[in-house]
Amino acid sequence: MTKLLIDPFERELLELICTTCNLYDVEMDKVSRDDPLIGPDSPLGTDSLDALEIAVTVQQEYGVRMDSENTSRVVLASLATLAEYIRQNE
Repeated sequence: MTKLLIDPFERELLELICTTCNLYDVEMDKVSRDDPLIGPDSPLGTDSLDALEIAVTVQQEYGVRMDSENTSRVVLASLATLAEYIRQNE
């Protein structure tokens, strides 16, 4: 399976997530747009607390709100889903 390259906006989001969650040892070039953002399978090693921080930061930076836990679970599935959600709701 080939890794799908992330676009500039997804890269911006990845950098924002790393800053928000204090992830300084992430090799960004090894993160795929379809990798899980949260949970044990995430290359970022983020958890549900990080998910909350990411949701708050996304709202502050882009004015896009994730209304429920269900929404955030779907939206935060990957960089691709997060970027698409922001684009649709900005």
